[in-house]
Amino acid sequence: MENQNSSENAEPKAPEVKDVKELAGGFWNFLKELSSIHAETDKEATLAHIKEDIPFKGHVVWILICSTMIASFGLNANSEAVVIGAMLISPLMGPILGAGLSLAINDVEMMKRSLINFGVMFAVSVFTAFLFFYIFPLKQESSQLLARTSPDIRDVFIAFFGGLALVLAKSKKGTMSSVVFGVAIATALMPPLCTAGYGLAVGNFNYFFGALYLFTINSIFIAFATFLVIKYLGFPMVKYADSVKRRRIAQFVSIVALAIIIPSIFTFVNLFKKTMFETDIAKYVKNEVKSNSGLRLFDHSFSYQDKTLTLEFLNEISEATQIDLLNELKGYKHIQDITLRIEGDDYKSFEVISGAYEDARVRIKEKKQIIDALNNEVTQLRQKLDQQTGKKTISWLSISKEAKIRFSDLEQMTYGQLIQSNFLKCDTIPLIIATFEEGIDSIKLTQQNERLNSWLLKELETDSIILQNKLF
Repeated sequence: MENQNSSENAEPKAPEVKDVKELAGGFWNFLKELSSIHAETDKEATLAHIKEDIPFKGHVVWILICSTMIASFGLNANSEAVVIGAMLISPLMGPILGAGLSLAINDVEMMKRSLINFGVMFAVSVFTAFLFFYIFPLKQESSQLLARTSPDIRDVFIAFFGGLALVLAKSKKGTMSSVVFGVAIATALMPPLCTAGYGLAVGNFNYFFGALYLFTINSIFIAFATFLVIKYLGFPMVKYADSVKRRRIAQFVSIVALAIIIPSIFTFVNLFKKTMFETDIAKYVKNEVKSNSGLRLFDHSFSYQDKTLTLEFLNEISEATQIDLLNELKGYKHIQDITLRIEGDDYKSFEVISGAYEDARVRIKEKKQIIDALNNEVTQLRQKLDQQTGKKTISWLSISKEAKIRFSDLEQMTYGQLIQSNFLKCDTIPLIIATFEEGIDSIKLTQQNERLNSWLLKELETDSIILQNKLF
């Protein structure tokens, strides 16, 4: 009876297992249908589109030069909008896609054309940017420039997924131009080349090589992504009648592919390690140094190449504290073995400096009070003098300040009293020497003199003055 009951209880479970399998199978088929790209791939149109974008001649040359100039102006003016505009019209993507496609389908001729055109485009872009920054008078650094000198692991992912998106858009029936434009912005091939030109123009080779490194990363990973997608979609290989030539070409393409893939892996690993190093440095400084109220951190610096971290403190750091800071490095995987350099100052000297600053501030305040009192005393003496003489004393300082506001070409004014005699009596006449900017034309100088003379007669409350000119 027990066996019979158990068998009866087990019978309903079989349909349940079958339903779960069908549900899982249906869901899997739904995902495959949803993510499949083979049905909408137009291989012939894709090959034609990519081949059309490889040549570098005629209109494309001038478009590239214009794109370089626009990007250079944008980097110089620190305008992100202008830089984005340059990315949208840049034709640099064509030869890179051509290189990735040719590797995937063993087309040596296409590979040669792609690499030659890519090299010429590269040279024209860098040379144009170099000329711009060498001739253009404004050469100050900007955040847009500096952002292209030190690539990190994020640039690898941006270039790779940007390349995937671009070749997927190219292979779809009906090119998705909006995706193409978006990838042009994301991968940013033109700004690094302009930054490299800037580095050459100002003689900063750290900027030059840093920008070239970023451009190389973008180019390699876009080509690599193109290679993978074309292989996945099963584009037809180029066939060669000669079997020996076919094998030789296949070997050559494989070597070139490895030459791209191996540096890509090396670059990825190196940038990943560098990014993790910098992340752990930031966490260590924040959690172990800045959070410690007993430590007065002045500045810190680090070097990934030398594997060093330097901490500069305002207060003296005891030996025990130095040991603690060194031991705390062990909690951070990527900076455990770096060299920690600690530079500290005597805490008392810091207090002395603070006290000296406070004393200087008090003395300045006291001197200001003395100056204010003297100014008040001078004002009172002037008022008494005016009452005794019946004439208004002249504040030449205030008059000269107002004159500079009214007459922007003035560089300097000299005031004095000239005693004039006709052998019967003597008169005191104000003498003003006005010094104007160098290069002022004679017509404007005459007009300025007339206006200045009228204004001074009114301000000095006199009937006549002697106004002389002196060019600066």
